[in-house]
Amino acid sequence: MSDSATNRGEPDRSRINLNQGHELSYWMAALDVTEDELRAAVRAVGSSAKEVREYLRSS
Repeated sequence: MSDSATNRGEPDRSRINLNQGHELSYWMAALDVTEDELRAAVRAVGSSAKEVREYLRSS
């Protein structure tokens, strides 16, 4: 997603940014996980959405 909540450009859905509330909420809903699960996945594999999805599928 975009770094700014006021920026109307296309969101960057290839990276997960846990430091912005709107992105955290988006990814929790998109991946159907809790905040703790999402944070653990990002810690384990980094912020790549593709890598996080694969990690969550294998868990």
